[in-house]
Amino acid sequence: MNVIAPFTNEATLKRKIRQHLKELGFVKNKDGELCPPDTSKETYRHLHRIQRQEKLARCKPWLEDQISKLKKHFAAGAEIDPANISPKLEEISPKDKHLAYLFRLASLTWSIPVSNGYGRRMRFLVWDQRNGKLIGLIGLADPVFNMNARDRAIGWKAQDRSDRLVNVMDACVLGAIPPYNQLLCSKLVACLVRTKEVERAFKLKYGQTQGIISGIKKHARLACVTTTSALGRSSVYNRLKLGGIEYLQPVGFTAGWGHFQIPDSLFKDLRKFLKRKRHRYANGHQYGNGPNWRIRVVRAALDKLGINSEILKHNLEREVFVCSLADNAHDVLCGRDSKPTFENLKSVEEVSDAALDRWIIPRAENRPAFREWTVDQTLGLIAAPLAGGNALPYFSLRVKLPRKHSGFASFADRPPFPSNSRISQ
Repeated sequence: MNVIAPFTNEATLKRKIRQHLKELGFVKNKDGELCPPDTSKETYRHLHRIQRQEKLARCKPWLEDQISKLKKHFAAGAEIDPANISPKLEEISPKDKHLAYLFRLASLTWSIPVSNGYGRRMRFLVWDQRNGKLIGLIGLADPVFNMNARDRAIGWKAQDRSDRLVNVMDACVLGAIPPYNQLLCSKLVACLVRTKEVERAFKLKYGQTQGIISGIKKHARLACVTTTSALGRSSVYNRLKLGGIEYLQPVGFTAGWGHFQIPDSLFKDLRKFLKRKRHRYANGHQYGNGPNWRIRVVRAALDKLGINSEILKHNLEREVFVCSLADNAHDVLCGRDSKPTFENLKSVEEVSDAALDRWIIPRAENRPAFREWTVDQTLGLIAAPLAGGNALPYFSLRVKLPRKHSGFASFADRPPFPSNSRISQ
C-alpha cells in the first residue's frame, strides 16, 4: 500500500478528493464503496451539479458569442401546434458548425451533463417542420466494450462481443428540449432512433469503414442501439410502445461504476500527479483508446495515492435499454445470421404520426400550460447554474423558471431477445 507523507502535494490532493466527495453527500460503506444519500432523481441531479457547472463555465465565452445567433431555433409554447407537429431528422455534417453549435447549446438545457461520445459518432437534430423549431436531439456513439446487462441479454461471450460490437451504437444524447418535452416528445424522439432514416444514415457513413484498433475492414450494419437512463429507473421509457412494438426493452441496470463524481478540476490534478509519477496514463486520450480511458486514469491515480479505488463505485444505477433495428438483430449479434434485415422498420413520418395520436395530442389537451413557456425560460435553464456572479450578460434579464421540467431522456426499441433477459448487471 502506498504511504503518503504529510504536508506534501499528494497529501493535499488526497484531502481534496475526500472533502469533495463529502461535500457531495457521499458516505463510504464497510467495503469502501461510495453510498449516495438516497436514489431519488433530485439526488442524481444534485450529485451532478458541479460537473454541470464546470461544463457551463468552460462554455461561457462560447455561449456569449453564440446564444444570440441560435436562440431563434428554440420554440415558445405558443408557436407549437401539437396536432400538426411534423418531425424531420437532420444529420449534422462535420463541416456544419452552425448545426453543431445548436446541438451543443440545446444539450446544455438538460440537468444532467451529456457525453460527447467516443469513436464513431452520429448526431441528428429533430426539427418541427411546421414552425422550423427544434424538437430534440439524437446523438449516437460507440458503445462501451463491457456492459454486463447488455451482454447477458444478447447472450454474448467475450469473443462474440469483439466480433460484432461494430453492429451496435449507443445513444449518449437523446431527448426533447423545452417546451416539446412537456408534450412527451422525449418519447417521440426515442422512437425515431428505430427508423429507416437512421439505419440508412449509419450504412452510408460506417458500412465500409476500417477498425481503428484492429485495422480490419468492417461491413457494419446498425442491428441495435443501446442507451442508459440518466436518473435511475426511467419512468418515461419503460413500456414505450407504438402499434404493438415495444420501442425500448429494459434489460437490467448498470453496476453503479463511473467517474462523474470526479469533476474536471480534480481530474486535471490527478493527471498532473500521474505525470510526476511518469505514469503512461498522464498522456492525453488518443482516438482508439476507448471510452474507459478516463476511469482508468482515475483508478491509477487513486491506487498510487493509497485511496481505495472502490470509490469509483458510486452505486447510482442507471437502467439499460436495447433497441433493435434489424428484424433478426439477436441472430446477427450472436453470429447465427450474417446479414441483418430491416423489412419492418418504419419511416420518421410513420412513427411520428403514431406518437402524435398516442402521447402528444392527449398530453396537450390535458396539460395546456406548455403554451405559456417562453424562449427565455429555455435559455434560463442554462443561465441558472451560472448565477451568482457568473451569469452571462445575456441573462441579466429576470427569467421565471418552472418549478418542474423534464431533463434528460433516453430511448430504444425492442429486440427479439428472450423474455427472461431482464438481468441486472
